[in-house]
Amino acid sequence: MGILWTILIGFVVGIVAKFLMPGRDPAGFIITVLIGIVGSVIATYLGRFLGFYQIGESAGFIAAVLGAIILLFIYRAVSGKRG
Repeated sequence: MGILWTILIGFVVGIVAKFLMPGRDPAGFIITVLIGIVGSVIATYLGRFLGFYQIGESAGFIAAVLGAIILLFIYRAVSGKRG
């Protein structure tokens, strides 16, 4: 059940991160949501590694948003240099 909760949080986080990041976004809605899900998963496992969360706990909303914003920034930097 924990991974499903992480994915659900990641979906919402992807939407929030897209609105919080200023500037033009080369990613579509689906890519942004996937980045949010990955950001949430990374925040969850990094938080567990650092001792912030126990096994079975998902990352908090703010940590997931920060993870998604960082990934979205990296995605924009990489995809912007290609074109």
